Amino acid sequence: MYKAVLIGTGAIAPAHVAACRENAPRIALAAAMNPGLDQAQAFCRAHGIPAAYDDLATMLAAERPDVALIASPPAVHADQIAACLEAGAWVLCEKPFCASLAELDRIQAAEARTGRRAASVFQVRFGAAGQRAKQLLDAGALGRPLLAVCHTLWYRDAAYYAVPWRGKWATETGGTAMTHGIHEIDLLLWLLGGWREVRAAAATLDHAIEVEDAAAAVVTFENGALASVMSSAVSPRQETYLRLDCQRATVEARHLYGYTSADWHFTLPPGQDDPALLASWQAAAPDYPSSLTAQLAAFLDARDQGAAPPVSGDDLRRTLAFVAALYKSAFTGQPVRQGEITPADPFYHAMNGQP
Repeated sequence: MYKAVLIGTGAIAPAHVAACRENAPRIALAAAMNPGLDQAQAFCRAHGIPAAYDDLATMLAAERPDVALIASPPAVHADQIAACLEAGAWVLCEKPFCASLAELDRIQAAEARTGRRAASVFQVRFGAAGQRAKQLLDAGALGRPLLAVCHTLWYRDAAYYAVPWRGKWATETGGTAMTHGIHEIDLLLWLLGGWREVRAAAATLDHAIEVEDAAAAVVTFENGALASVMSSAVSPRQETYLRLDCQRATVEARHLYGYTSADWHFTLPPGQDDPALLASWQAAAPDYPSSLTAQLAAFLDARDQGAAPPVSGDDLRRTLAFVAALYKSAFTGQPVRQGEITPADPFYHAMNGQP
């Protein structure tokens, strides 16, 4: 059994409690921490967590956890991840994992120094249908990917942005592309592999906030595929839509915050019959929804083996580098190529390119 601690007791924290319980007895929460001790104590009472703290260093020294789950506001993630790694814990952190590529490099230096690992929560990878799509793509069964659509069309009202840390570059670290669309963006990049170039636009259309509430991009992948990527916080009919048009089939998913296999659809070209390929898509396997529970199980598998967990290292860098490129393209009006953002680039240090 791994001893875990939870950092942050806000709106997303109960999902981490549930994921730990659903992965019992492999992992158990020993403590939770929040800067407001009253809130931390109330949360721990409500969820049966033994100890509450209002200071991270104190909790890490007292509990000496194997695993740290971070569910705090984005601006403090990098410092908290580094502190947990230095204390000997492996880390699973909510997105945005960190504010910039510079912070990611600092975290990865801490990983190298400590031998511990840190991964980002991107639970939409971890559903049966998404995993099956990945297997078929990697095996070449679908043929070459040609076109893709990756749209995160969500709605957020004024009350959502009234939370003090939201809507500001310094504390939310980005707008709807960084905080909403990044889930499906990560799924797209994981399925299709390396990207080559991004051309993007972003705008603040309907909220009194600093960050964007809408962003759109056209992406060229290393395999030649083209993709449309859109993120929105202004769409009354909410939908998350992923579509992959490959040479031999279309694979698509319509859902919102998570999916089951029933949300995925598989279509052969008109007039073509391919029973073997269709059977491969429909192959009997345990069906499970995308969830933090499934990602935590994969994280613990990696912890057992001492291996890099999913959504860490270069796997995670691909997604964060893409979002940085999207913002650079949107701010500069120029296409941005993979690898272009180096430490000499202002967009390496902040998603908006500002000090």
